[in-house]
Amino acid sequence: MSLARIVLTSGRSVDLAELRLTATYGGGMPEGYPCRPVNDLRIAELLRTAARMSPPTPVHLVPPPRAYPDQYAGAFGPVETLPRVACVGRFSSAPVTPASDPFAYRSALTVIWFQPTPRAPDAYDSDPALRDVDWSSLARDYALREP
Repeated sequence: MSLARIVLTSGRSVDLAELRLTATYGGGMPEGYPCRPVNDLRIAELLRTAARMSPPTPVHLVPPPRAYPDQYAGAFGPVETLPRVACVGRFSSAPVTPASDPFAYRSALTVIWFQPTPRAPDAYDSDPALRDVDWSSLARDYALREP
């Protein structure tokens, strides 16, 4: 059973098998404020976490929206904020390769995205950028194992 099913803009249905939600700035910021270098470090950390979730599964980052509030710039440049919640989700779907037996193979992709609230995406109200993921070029097929 999946946590959620999302229909991508391509028409493909994907199932959310695993989801990790964390506060974007939950670990504190050694530099003291959100800025591009801090955000880039956070994204790199999420990419490493996603790669460890399921090593053979490819990882895709949905480019996050970056806001620039009118605040005083510090030593590391202007204030730059990302949405409050960082999400790492492992999705699966029917195989990408048409020749693969749909009863013996699935496809998988781990996706990183940011959103303003801590809730699981759903079929009707998921981030448009998440629904725009190009599954056929990013996901990888894998064989199901017999029980």
